[in-house]
Amino acid sequence: MNERLARMCIGPEATIGETMAAIDAGAAEIALLVGLDERLVAIATDGDVRRALLAGHALDAPIAPFAQRAFVYVDEGAARADVLELMQARFISQVPVLDDAGRLRGLHLLRDLIGPELRPNPAVVMAGGKGARLRPLTARLPKPMLPVAGRPILERIVLHLVGSGITRVYLAVNYMADVIEEHFRDGAHLGCRIEYLREDPDVPLGTGGALALLPDDARDDAHPVVVMNGDLVTQFDVGRLLAAHAQGGNVATVGLREYAHEIPFGVADVRHGHLVRLEEKPTRIWSVNAGVYALQPSLLERIPPGCEFPVTELLACAMREGLPVGGHLLDGDWIDVGRHDELRRARGEAS
Repeated sequence: MNERLARMCIGPEATIGETMAAIDAGAAEIALLVGLDERLVAIATDGDVRRALLAGHALDAPIAPFAQRAFVYVDEGAARADVLELMQARFISQVPVLDDAGRLRGLHLLRDLIGPELRPNPAVVMAGGKGARLRPLTARLPKPMLPVAGRPILERIVLHLVGSGITRVYLAVNYMADVIEEHFRDGAHLGCRIEYLREDPDVPLGTGGALALLPDDARDDAHPVVVMNGDLVTQFDVGRLLAAHAQGGNVATVGLREYAHEIPFGVADVRHGHLVRLEEKPTRIWSVNAGVYALQPSLLERIPPGCEFPVTELLACAMREGLPVGGHLLDGDWIDVGRHDELRRARGEAS
């Protein structure tokens, strides 16, 4: 239990005055009534204290009659997006984290989920593709709007960026752009400002061409742009990517994932007609492009306007010029939802 959380904790027999002191010390508008076994017994908010005082009780009276014993909580593995959705649905600003035995292990605060230390970096999410490999699902919805665990993939990406401190988000849209724009509007309800990079429906710009549409006021080289594909289910650490980018002095940093493939046969090593070694069903591991990038805005000047341009060509341009391009191994979950089997895996469905 960290120091801040400990300041919010009081015993089950605490008084109203002690509850007020814990609420003040924790600065989270809540006190946590915890037993000797570390089990969370009840919670008490500012509102509960006010009810007690308005009922005429003195500061040395117990808070227990006014504390909430039927409170909302989550387990330690709850994802940020799911916690935020729960808070919005229940109109609450604090959710305790409990282990399997009911012991207090943390506390989610709404202001932390949608208002962390802000990053000045803009983010661009590529959400204009047709998703042909996911038809017929994408005949009625753009691929980034396909739901995973009840929430569109693109919304999960935006919430992850907001939760990482990025509040200026550009969505590059083309195919069924109206569906995306009607859902996200200006992004205020998600704690960010969303703007749109609109492609000509007759001229798709590929995975990198839409970056040429980024406005000048988002091109400060002091603040690299985070670029993501719009079909990723991922919880990678945005801060670590940006730190690796800065540490390497890179003009571009590519997010990488390890891809392992088991060869279902014995692999023969033959030299000069003689068998040297036979390796049975080996596993080969490669670092692959995860569809996540940190880019210096000045690099975007190399993108020709109004035509299809893959982001990989932008990286190739930088390398041909001898500019530093880095690779950073992403942590956390990552699924590229490009095919039906990947979508089923993201949804936790049987193959």
